[in-house]
Amino acid sequence: MSDAKTIPSSDTTPTNYLAPIQDTDPAETQEWLDSLEYVLKGKGPDRAKFLLSMLEERARREGVETPAPLNTPYINTIRRQSQPRYPGNREIERRIKSIIRWNAMAMVHRANKMHDGVGGHISTFASSATLYEVGFNHFFKGRGEDGYSGDLIYFQGHASPGMYSRAFLEGRLAEQNVVNFRRELQPEFGLSSYPHPWLMPWFWEYPTVSMGLGPIMALYQARFNKYLQDRGLKTTEGRRVWAFLGDGECDEPESLGAITLAGREKLDNLCFVINCNLQRLDGPVRGNGKIIQELEALFRGAGWNVIKVIWGDDWDQLLEKDQTGLLAKRMEEVVDGQFQKYTVMPGSYIREHFFGKYPELLKLVENYSDERLEKLRRGGHDPEKVYTAYKAACDHKGQPTVILAKTIKGYGLGEAGEGRNIAHNNKKLNEAELLEFRTRFGIPISDEEVAKAPFYRPPEDSAEMRYLRERRAGLGGPVPSRPTTHPTLETPKLEDYKEFLGGSKGKEMSTTMGFVRLLQKLCRDKKVGKYVVPIVPDESRTFGMEGMFGEIGIYSHVGQLYEPVDSHIIAKYKEATNGQILEEGITEAGSMSSFCAAGTAYSAHGLNMIPFFVYYSMFGFQRIGDLVWAAADMRAKGFMIGGTAGRTTLNGEGLQHQDGHSLLNAIAFPTVRAYDPAFAYEMAVLILDGMKRLYEDGETAIYYLMAGNENYLHPEMPAGVEDGIVKGMYKLNSHDAENQIEKVNLFGSGAILNSVLEAQKILSEKYRIGSNVWSVTSYTQLRRDAHSCERWNMLHPALPPKKCYVEELLAGEKGLFVAASDYVRALPEQITRWVPGELYVLGTDGMGRSETREALRRHFEVDAQCIVAATLYRLSRHGKIDPKVAEQAIVDLGIDTNKTDPYFA
Repeated sequence: MSDAKTIPSSDTTPTNYLAPIQDTDPAETQEWLDSLEYVLKGKGPDRAKFLLSMLEERARREGVETPAPLNTPYINTIRRQSQPRYPGNREIERRIKSIIRWNAMAMVHRANKMHDGVGGHISTFASSATLYEVGFNHFFKGRGEDGYSGDLIYFQGHASPGMYSRAFLEGRLAEQNVVNFRRELQPEFGLSSYPHPWLMPWFWEYPTVSMGLGPIMALYQARFNKYLQDRGLKTTEGRRVWAFLGDGECDEPESLGAITLAGREKLDNLCFVINCNLQRLDGPVRGNGKIIQELEALFRGAGWNVIKVIWGDDWDQLLEKDQTGLLAKRMEEVVDGQFQKYTVMPGSYIREHFFGKYPELLKLVENYSDERLEKLRRGGHDPEKVYTAYKAACDHKGQPTVILAKTIKGYGLGEAGEGRNIAHNNKKLNEAELLEFRTRFGIPISDEEVAKAPFYRPPEDSAEMRYLRERRAGLGGPVPSRPTTHPTLETPKLEDYKEFLGGSKGKEMSTTMGFVRLLQKLCRDKKVGKYVVPIVPDESRTFGMEGMFGEIGIYSHVGQLYEPVDSHIIAKYKEATNGQILEEGITEAGSMSSFCAAGTAYSAHGLNMIPFFVYYSMFGFQRIGDLVWAAADMRAKGFMIGGTAGRTTLNGEGLQHQDGHSLLNAIAFPTVRAYDPAFAYEMAVLILDGMKRLYEDGETAIYYLMAGNENYLHPEMPAGVEDGIVKGMYKLNSHDAENQIEKVNLFGSGAILNSVLEAQKILSEKYRIGSNVWSVTSYTQLRRDAHSCERWNMLHPALPPKKCYVEELLAGEKGLFVAASDYVRALPEQITRWVPGELYVLGTDGMGRSETREALRRHFEVDAQCIVAATLYRLSRHGKIDPKVAEQAIVDLGIDTNKTDPYFA
């Protein structure tokens, strides 16, 4: 223990907070303060607030610079006198919370004692147990009788042991389940490390442990709830969205990046609860500052209602006794790093270093023992303070609320990690620490049994168990929970959309245009139209969607309060309370969060909403891949449209806009079915088939469809190719050359399929080589089917082997296979093993650049001439033609043999 007699330099006012101005006329100051006191006592705080605002406004008009009121004193927002009566039985709730804390700790401790390195987190739930338990006992609404009511809660990922512990107490988890924490492959199912609906679909609703994603997803979920209500699709009044997060987590840009939207749209159905334990993973969050004050200013500036829960009731009487204001001043002065120090130091240190700076404060605690000073609670550990904040948040109208609750990381762990930098990494306790924990929280386990860290569940007829069940029954059932059966939706049939199968009738158009026309008809469809949710991050006009503005409107909770500059045209910008389009501004992360909300509406609201998220494909998976993983984890359904797709199809824009790799990225996402359609009929088949699979058949998937902006002629759909389009490949045509010397197979995808068709013509007319042209809509789907067959064959070696779709489709085909796409070579190379001959792949590996499509395709060597040259080269290597023919063709086709390899250019 330290015996230092001087106040450390870190114990001074942070430089980013204003120092008090010297009072040059104390008598005048007192007169103003007396006047304020008179108004407060006689007319109340609302009148005082009004007068202060008028004074501030007048001062600013007179040129007096006044600081923006973004920070309030470092004390609780709600005074003790304003606290409502606590409605529950504090003693029983304390015992329940203690049992849950013990079982949560024991779960992680035992898992790591049996299997070192399994991991888990003790300290986060230890610090936030009160924040959760007050919610479970008094606020968190369950799903109710219909299974689709109640609150939507984004639990802090690292606190998952606490949620499992409560579910174990409720009887929703067996003891062997919690024994198998982080061991999910055991015979009796184990528990996932964090909230993962994919792994526990009946329990978790939202994955949150990829830090920062929980807050932004919760925010857009709250807005989506308003969207459903404003459009008359479902009443969501009274359904609150809660997001629990840590103060260190707020450094992730997604955590705070969208909070202005919540303030702007007045999302009073949203509450953030930030567990301010002042500690990140390795050290203090703002050791030299005050994170609560920083967050308060940020949220106030964004239009939120801010409630600070900093000090427990032990501090109330001290604050009330202090007539000088020095205690509040001292609270403001001390930086977070020093507050963390006080947590691990004895009362004598707190007396000397906190109260000892001012003699008046020492006198304030002269009758307090050192032990009592050590036990002064922080607000986040005081149930009455937490209840007061939650009730105020629920009663508040017109703004979202953030509750900043000060806690201690590892609260109750003692020497094992309470308030220490090691707390996050602590997974096990020794026997002495277990005994201390057991005694501190009154768990009825003998000294002999403590070392085994047994789980404890009170008798079924005990007061604790009766209370636990009664509280949850009164609030609508267990939380978290998620239904495993859902309503279905009848979707339109392909024959109802025949106009999209007949080609472009001699007119050029892009696949994006074909998609938008299809989307417009879907929005008018009597069966599904109202459930379609177009989502666009401020690129609607780029994708040709402006015609939908006037027809279905852009959603705005307040409607349109202005006359748009283009109000005189048909495709005017139109916002409406019942608008259907979610035009999110320049934010792929926000748009993807809306996709998550809409894509899980079937499980959250019992509605099969159909999201279509349309965005620049280049800014998709590489920018928001973490959110796509979250969408897959939470079993979201819907369609992502990679607009202006392709490395050479989007000409002119340049390197950072040209996408040649998002389809490769998509390979890693198991629920994403990625396609690169070349024609409008392929797009229509994929979307209509996908809708049936998702919303009628109940499959869980995200369809990712590329859409290019190049205009060209679209043919009619050949007969009988629908199944091949969905499976990933079909024969588009077959052409024999006059006096044919060889026949090859050419694979094409997306816009590059046209280059393949042109190459087919050149090979036939100039080189007497016939060819089959295959449209490959999805190499990834072909690869997944092949993998499935291969795996079955490996596990059944004595049975006749199965053939995958590629093998069946190409059976009887021989010779050379050449593939070309607007994506990297690795994409087609996925199916090399199952092609019955050599597969030679052309692709767009390398950096993009600004140029015309023709120049770009020559640069990346995927134009028709390069496809011809590649085909002749491989045929010459196999002895099918004279190498001199291939060499002369390079000259005739105008290919520069000295140009730099585009991969490295």
